[in-house]
Amino acid sequence: MAQENFKIESNDLAIDELYKNFYTVPDFQREFVWERPQVEKLLQDVQDEFYDEDGQFMQGAEYFLGSIVVCRADDGTYSLIDGQQRMTTIYLVLCAIRDMLLEFNETPMDTLLHQIESASVDDYGNEKRRHRLVLQYDDSKGILRKIVDEPENLDSFTQRSSSVERICSAYYDILGFLRENFSASPRKLKHFYATFTKRVKLIRIITPSLTNALKVFETINDRGVGLNAMDLLKNLLFMKTSQDEYPTLKQRWADLVRILDGCGEKPLRFLRYFIMAHYELDSRKPLREDDIYDWFTKNTKVTGLDDQPLEFVKMLIECASAWSNFLSGKDVTGAVNPYLKNLTLLSGAARQHFILLLAGRHLPPELFSQLCHSIENLFFCYIITREPTRTFERNFAVWSTDLRQVNEQKSLDQFIQEKFASDLANRRAAFDFAFQQLTETHIQKYRMRYILAKLTQYIEQQAWSNPAHANLDQYIASTVDVEHILPQTPTGTVKERFDKKEQYDDYVRKLGNLTLLEKTINTSVSNDLYERKMPGYRQSSYLLTRSLVEKPRVGVDTQLNRAVEHLIAFDSWDSTGIERRQAMLSRLAALVWNMPDSKLDSGDSSGETVNSLGLKT
Repeated sequence: MAQENFKIESNDLAIDELYKNFYTVPDFQREFVWERPQVEKLLQDVQDEFYDEDGQFMQGAEYFLGSIVVCRADDGTYSLIDGQQRMTTIYLVLCAIRDMLLEFNETPMDTLLHQIESASVDDYGNEKRRHRLVLQYDDSKGILRKIVDEPENLDSFTQRSSSVERICSAYYDILGFLRENFSASPRKLKHFYATFTKRVKLIRIITPSLTNALKVFETINDRGVGLNAMDLLKNLLFMKTSQDEYPTLKQRWADLVRILDGCGEKPLRFLRYFIMAHYELDSRKPLREDDIYDWFTKNTKVTGLDDQPLEFVKMLIECASAWSNFLSGKDVTGAVNPYLKNLTLLSGAARQHFILLLAGRHLPPELFSQLCHSIENLFFCYIITREPTRTFERNFAVWSTDLRQVNEQKSLDQFIQEKFASDLANRRAAFDFAFQQLTETHIQKYRMRYILAKLTQYIEQQAWSNPAHANLDQYIASTVDVEHILPQTPTGTVKERFDKKEQYDDYVRKLGNLTLLEKTINTSVSNDLYERKMPGYRQSSYLLTRSLVEKPRVGVDTQLNRAVEHLIAFDSWDSTGIERRQAMLSRLAALVWNMPDSKLDSGDSSGETVNSLGLKT
């Protein structure tokens, strides 16, 4: 959309002059968002400007409250494009002063009443009352009318949206401020009213059209001052959209906000990762949150914002829906994906992997699932080797460019081999070292539980090839405990018999000393000696736990036998046993998370590896 040449007017006006006109807040605007701190700050700033520490009025001072941007409507009203938070709060102050005077049994001044509402005559001679400020957006329709007409029945207002709650709260906070400062004297309240309306000033910028007003709004809020990139992007979209399509844009934007709010996602993080997933960026210069809006304004052609703003918002909605599904462990179709579920267990608050998930969301379900499996493995490798999160973002943003071009099995295999496998191979030594040293103090509890669940699950899958074992939830359920083989709270006999008593606490926390055990069995093994716990471990349905005391056998060279062949059984439990089991689990981990050898054969795209456990992935 080409920038129009337009003329603007600007005037320095006091509140009593501002409210000689009528204002509407268009229905595409965001709702009232001010809360108690913002309302109280405005009132306190005005109080501090006009009154000294003893509460005595000071002559001559004025208070500047900023600027508002409006455009004239055909009916003579002004549409508020910027400044609705202040103008709504000011209007509530006027209503509260009126109601405070009524509490004094004082008749409000005609001037005050005229600033709240005015009567006019239509073409048929009928008198119509008009409020000076009308909110047209859905979340707040009718609430100002209730405050003007029936403030005593405000609690009966039925449409209790979050915006309505904030407006009602602001009105009550203003009343509280007035009562605290002027309850002793209606004369002082009238004095405050006169000061507030005559000496508090704003600059009103009037533009000839809505498009012009949006452009001025963008300029005033350049680089996100006072507003975040989400608000400014919405404004930019309205600038790029024809007015007859505003209802569609308004609905789509509301859908986008609803989806992000519904999944509890931070809009700026979503926008930032959306950009990284879909557009080529300078890998040497990270995209910060305060760069988001600036990036959009410089890339309106690349994104389609110039020519197809509605399609761009549709794409945002699709990505937000996919994002919401990812958070729930589902793919873009809404189908549960085990690897996405695993990522939700593993990642905590981290979302960097969503860059790749968004970039690959176009893939057919079976290929997308393969991608998710690879992402889980790599993401875990980054976490266990303590790779800085900036590496996640940099790599994933760069790789997204190639991933967007992947559309079939061969190209996906090549992508995974070139990006994931080579990266994993470079980190193999760090991965092995991290596992050999891993203790409960090195990693969060939920991630240690994830590790034990994955190790346990892998042996079950190798032994039985049963789809029922694909769900990791069963290994982290509340019915399953993390068992410390060497007890956390030992009896005196247990600690006395341990071969390295001075290092007892260190060995208790080692990965080699941990296993999963059904809660019902765990209550029976308690904190006893290992030889007394052995019958309980033998009863476990988990092969990795049962193999502590014996290797299950079925026939000769069976799948089960091969799965447990290199697991170690222990007749006793000491520091050497813990260290041996930790080394064994470290080797097993390389298979579980598909870690290639450090020297990767680039010609082999199968992803299969064999290590000293003798198992193939």
